[in-house]
Amino acid sequence: MDPLELARWQFGITTVYHFMLVPLTIGLSVLVAIMQTAWVRTGNPKWLRLTKYYGKLLMITFALGVATGIVQEFQFGMNWSEYSRYVGDVFGAPLAMEALAAFFLESTFLGLWIFGWDRLPKKIHLACMWLFSIGTVASAYFIIAANSWMQHPVGATYNPETGRAEMTDIGAVLTNPTTLVAFPHIIATSFLVAGTVVAGIAGAWLVAKRPSAGSDDHSLFRTALRFGAVTMIVSGLAVIGTGDAQAQMMVKDQPMKMAAAEGLCNTESGASFSILAWGTTCDNWNPIITVPHLTALLATHNWNGEVQGIHELQAQFEEAYGPGGYTPNIPVAFWSFRLMIGLGAGSAALALAALWYTRKGRSPSSVWFKRLSLIAIPMPFLAASFGWIFTEMGRQPWVVYPNATGTDPIYLQTLFGVSDAVSVGEVLTSMIVFTLVYAILAVFWYRLMVRYAVEGPPVIEPESPDDPSDRPLSFAY
Repeated sequence: MDPLELARWQFGITTVYHFMLVPLTIGLSVLVAIMQTAWVRTGNPKWLRLTKYYGKLLMITFALGVATGIVQEFQFGMNWSEYSRYVGDVFGAPLAMEALAAFFLESTFLGLWIFGWDRLPKKIHLACMWLFSIGTVASAYFIIAANSWMQHPVGATYNPETGRAEMTDIGAVLTNPTTLVAFPHIIATSFLVAGTVVAGIAGAWLVAKRPSAGSDDHSLFRTALRFGAVTMIVSGLAVIGTGDAQAQMMVKDQPMKMAAAEGLCNTESGASFSILAWGTTCDNWNPIITVPHLTALLATHNWNGEVQGIHELQAQFEEAYGPGGYTPNIPVAFWSFRLMIGLGAGSAALALAALWYTRKGRSPSSVWFKRLSLIAIPMPFLAASFGWIFTEMGRQPWVVYPNATGTDPIYLQTLFGVSDAVSVGEVLTSMIVFTLVYAILAVFWYRLMVRYAVEGPPVIEPESPDDPSDRPLSFAY
């Protein structure tokens, strides 16, 4: 073991923990805002109950997301101080914007929304939820802008006197082409995650509780099931479209990542797509089940398009940057890419089944549909996590990937980004502590989500004739 490997494991573990919560917060905040809007516009108490029900799950997720996200910032100074020294002038700007603008927007208006029930006018209260939703989306944009700069550095120049990258154009950083492609994909994924949670819980409730047809609970959960299913269909199509755009950008800016994702060792025209393969390196890589020409079609939109292979790209990197290993871990890139795609199919299966079994006023009642609903819930979470693993591991050995289209030599290998003042014992200790703390938080999050999901939506009491201004602040649940 060495500090570099341990620091990478620590950051990977904490990031995956945190990223399990992020897409649900982003997507569910907008869906809850839509539910509340439907209640304000129609006055139907069904939408109010759904707003409070899924709003409670949103608050639990947001609270745990904040707790797990704070540590991410600390690690840049703890284990990655050399990286922070090199890119802090650029990388810190979007992170500061996220903290000072987006996060304060989220926390302020979520607080007003939580404690403003029956105290704020309905439309003002609704505006608080929409502003919270806007804050979560803005927060995601700034974080993606920071990460995209690591994937494709722009708007900066290298200062040889200080040995640091220095920002020259914040506009270029925030409008990085990689950001403009990655952000819609993340947002679409967030809606897919949130739609699956909404539909999965509603579908399980309908089958498990079997509310009588025409009852309030039956109408409520049938509406939630169809609402979540439509969200999944629309967002699933958006994920496919934005994913294709990302693939095109990846082939252009990070061809080695695409080659590793396909296990493509040699440059080929009309390259096949491997569904199943085994091996660890190009020396023993063996495709088993392949689809002819599919990789070429995905990478170039051309049936016989040329896709660069690992050997040729390795030679190009050695010529440009000197001897070294410039190939990411092939099995990790290969399987994380396929798991990302395959696990997303769980949401598609639930969406199609939900729309079919709720057609013409019907409702699902089969036990297998309950099982499908429960099994489908974690699948988009896992798909999103594997997508993040692929994005970051496929970039290795670079922590700041060289900009192939730029003129300034801005790049940094992960090896040189780790702090040189930390020992194996220090990093190992912090990794163990963070992993245990995050595991405990994950258990609390899961138990709270299950508890309140099983508890069901609140019963709406008739409005009191008392003056709302005389009521104490309440958590509203």
